[in-house]
Amino acid sequence: MTNPATFPTVDQLQARLQEVLQPSTLQVIDESNLHHGHAGANGTGSGTHFRVRIASHFFTGKSRVARHRLVYDALQDFMAAGLHALAIEAETPSIH
Repeated sequence: MTNPATFPTVDQLQARLQEVLQPSTLQVIDESNLHHGHAGANGTGSGTHFRVRIASHFFTGKSRVARHRLVYDALQDFMAAGLHALAIEAETPSIH
């Protein structure tokens, strides 16, 4: 049986993204339970499929692909820990 304690958590991903990309807004959602039976699912309903909504000044002037690459680069070591899929919504901060 798979140990869910070995898979990434929302808190871990949030902490890493805060540290690396210093976002003005950040939301990390574990959507693993929606992917039961899909590729990469671990049978626990957590720790494999996440949605990241993020706005960071590091994204300014970057293409959508470059923004996504920054997020993937920040979370790369979590891939080896069972992170299978990321849905990324990456924007520049709103200026009011």
